[in-house]
Amino acid sequence: MRKIRGGARAKLLLAVLLLSCALAGLAGCASASDDKGTASNGETLRVGVRSDVVGFGYLNDDTGKYYGLEIDIANEMAERMGYGAVEFVSVLPENRKDMLQNGEVDCLVACYSIAESRQKNFDFSPAYYSDDSIVMVENSALIDGVDALKGKTLGTMSGSNTAPQLVIKLTEAGFTSGEALSANEDNSDVVFDTFHLVQMASYQELSKALEEGAIDAACMDGSIAKTYLDADRSILDFTIDTQEYGVATQKDSALSQPVSAAIQGMLDDGTIAQLTDKWD
Repeated sequence: MRKIRGGARAKLLLAVLLLSCALAGLAGCASASDDKGTASNGETLRVGVRSDVVGFGYLNDDTGKYYGLEIDIANEMAERMGYGAVEFVSVLPENRKDMLQNGEVDCLVACYSIAESRQKNFDFSPAYYSDDSIVMVENSALIDGVDALKGKTLGTMSGSNTAPQLVIKLTEAGFTSGEALSANEDNSDVVFDTFHLVQMASYQELSKALEEGAIDAACMDGSIAKTYLDADRSILDFTIDTQEYGVATQKDSALSQPVSAAIQGMLDDGTIAQLTDKWD
């Protein structure tokens, strides 16, 4: 298959990074700083977490409590940093960066992957979880490989890195030229030469659209796909990219180094591995 090299790849990456900025709303973001570091007097750490990803961050509406790997990681991290309590705040892919920049949360432990475009605006801890982004289809569609997606509609989650990474991967594989033929203002609906890319506001909407046939394939992180995978669906033998989740803090804030040190310590002593095994 055709590979993209040299100047052509550089141009593609630039184009996709511009798409990524538009999709994630990162372009022109101003960084902010925080004067909070390691707590010494029982302060409360406000942590932005997902409330809808089973196994990572899930809010039980009946109990009002959060459960999952990232909830346990945040609690352990805060304890090691000397905080007296943790306040969990639900965030979504489309609002989490703004909530962190605006100081509504002190950090994000929210299935937030480490990416070059995001590192321009935020600091990240060492990665605490690695995951592949995948393509999920309905068995009834009889799609048995990525080549069968030509002429089809692919869906991703708005605010995630999956869309630009998908375009890069498909272009490198010779599936598409990578040139957008048309797009709406916010790039949530883009037509390429060999496929149609749409973005939706939630994973629930993606799953529903896949079930109803509004999209032919749903592209998302494998850990999140587990929530929506059943006997009527399959995952194609095709990896879009490998995602590494890290704890995000405001750029150059006093909290960044203590967070990184706590996460590194949890990696070194096996705590992260134990918690991952617990929730796998």
